Order: sequence, then structure tokens, then C-alpha cells
Amino acid sequence: MNENNNRKQNKGGRKAKTDPSIHRHVFRLTDEENAKLLSLFEASGMPNKAKFIIFLLFDKTMKTVKIDKGTVDFYMRLTTFHSQFRAIGVNYNQIVKLLYSHFSEKKAAAFLYKLEKQTAEMAMLCQKIIQITEEFEAKHLKKQS
Repeated sequence: MNENNNRKQNKGGRKAKTDPSIHRHVFRLTDEENAKLLSLFEASGMPNKAKFIIFLLFDKTMKTVKIDKGTVDFYMRLTTFHSQFRAIGVNYNQIVKLLYSHFSEKKAAAFLYKLEKQTAEMAMLCQKIIQITEEFEAKHLKKQS
């Protein structure tokens, strides 16, 4: 019997916190203030409002990340276009090698002349794309201070 009394009983459940939050404060907000608080809370991505409000009250740093779907889409399309442009460059080199290995120099030069015209058009297109990209960055990506 004495041995059983000396042992600690297992109460089960969660371990007690060392510094539990026991103090409660209540405050009221207007509709505008509530809407602003909720929008800030949603932008923060925090799991619950209580922790969010504590972060705001005690001026702890909180980072919010806003993802612009249009900018992400633009970036993805630009990335795929860049990879296609690189693939064209690889194909260009392969075509030049094949022209000189399978055709006479005269025929290869004629085909190469046509290829150069297409390359000049592609270079102009590339310049337009760079211009559009710079305009997009100036209008939408640069933060105005």
C-alpha cells in the first residue's frame, strides 16, 4: 500500500503551460474598424485572431505577403517564352551545322541568307518584348515611395 501512495498518479491530458494566458480583455469595434481588423488578419495569414491582436498591440514584427496573380502569370509566361527562345537558339546552331554538312556552300549560303532574315525579325520581336516588359515593371512592379 505504501508503495502505491509514493508513486505519482498519471492524470493524463495536456501538460500545463509554464506561463498560461489567464487575463482576458474585451473591447468593441465599429463596423469600419472591424472590417479593417479582419482584412489585416486575413492578410497576415496567422492561425487565430488572439495571437494576431497580441502581435499588433506589442508591436512585434509581422510580415504579410501579397501575391498578385497577374504578376505571377506574367512571370511564368515570360519564363516559358525565355526557354522557348533558348531552344530556338540551339536549333539555329544545329541548322547551320547541318546546312554546311549536307549542302554545297552556295546552297548553304542561300539558305543561311533566308535564315538571317528570319533572325532579324526575331531580334526585332525580342526588342519589343523587352520594351513591354520594362513598361510592365515600371507600371506594376516598382513600388512608389
